[in-house]
Amino acid sequence: MTEKSNRIAKVMARAGLCSRREAETWVLDGRVQVNGEFIDSPALNVTLEDVILVDGEPLPDADAPRLWLYHKPKGLITTAKDPQRRPTVFENLPKTLPRVISVGRLDLNSEGLLLLTNSGELAKYLTNPRNAFKRIYRVRVYGHPSIKQIQSLSKGITIEGVQYAPCTATIDKVQGDNTWITMTLMEGKNREIRRIMDHLGYPVNRLIRTEYGPFKLGALKAWGVEEFPQVKLQKILPRF
Repeated sequence: MTEKSNRIAKVMARAGLCSRREAETWVLDGRVQVNGEFIDSPALNVTLEDVILVDGEPLPDADAPRLWLYHKPKGLITTAKDPQRRPTVFENLPKTLPRVISVGRLDLNSEGLLLLTNSGELAKYLTNPRNAFKRIYRVRVYGHPSIKQIQSLSKGITIEGVQYAPCTATIDKVQGDNTWITMTLMEGKNREIRRIMDHLGYPVNRLIRTEYGPFKLGALKAWGVEEFPQVKLQKILPRF
């Protein structure tokens, strides 16, 4: 091919239609056509000359990557559709937002900073462990862990065969029967903080993400959404 080609899943993600992983699933589900033929491989290379249809509709024009900061409240699940019909983040976003996907997740009972983007490529970059974007959380646990227990997390920990990477943790204050801790993770496995603290014997009863890489929750109120300036985004992440 003389024109620059990219894998179909990457092209779909860049168009803001879905994440690359979702695009791969859609291809395998027989939802994607290229030049009038249904395809079955997400590794197929395409160019600007190819006619791509998803569910019979052409791809939207690829927009410049954009990023929003969202203060997720408790009680919302970070998914597009929930079989249990619990309220979702995406059902409760302002209607003025374009189609967005989340950068990682916060579980049902977690709060704080959730990044949203129109770019599957940007979402993948920000969640890739190799790019080492730190996540900072304020964590309230029931009980009073010792400084030694908290500092031991800097060595990493294995729980039921799952290895959790070293993390930084400091005790902020004791509040009655509870203790507030600041934890910094570089990886962020599913329910990682809750599992670690349960393992130590101090269940989490509140969890708030305050930072994700260079992006901070700041004074953004619960349910609030604000776009991160594109000029600043391009300076911080010049590849986008």
